[in-house]
Amino acid sequence: MPSRRELIQMTEPEIAAFLTEKKTLIIVSNGRDGYPHPMPMWFATDSAGALYCTTFSKAQKVLNFERDPKATLLVEAGEEYAELKSVLIYADTTIVRDADAVAEVLVNISTKGTTIDEEQRGKVREQVRATAAKRVALKFTPSKIISWDHAKLGGKY
Repeated sequence: MPSRRELIQMTEPEIAAFLTEKKTLIIVSNGRDGYPHPMPMWFATDSAGALYCTTFSKAQKVLNFERDPKATLLVEAGEEYAELKSVLIYADTTIVRDADAVAEVLVNISTKGTTIDEEQRGKVREQVRATAAKRVALKFTPSKIISWDHAKLGGKY
């Protein structure tokens, strides 16, 4: 008999689909005072499973990740306990400072969930180019992923 934990665990394709459909990621860095520093951020993923967001280069979270690259990430959904679905990710953070790379992350976040051609991507890239110069991208490379989908229990606890 599988454990309850095994019954609610999401498969890799389920995790990928969930991360693709959701827009907001809670990123948690380690603050200099020892307290966790959680922040909601829009995000995008790549085909290798890394997650990305952007922020202003002088933001507190950037200082925190410069000091300690460990991050905890959470994406969640559900209004009732029986619907609760989450992906918790432990990750290492890389701060990307190249303006072109930051612009590409901004494009990916801005167009998440839409289908656009290369000409449209180019227009979005031009729109974000000015802000990209003041920003960095945060690349999160997962080291451990924990997931749960309580809907898999069909309301039986």
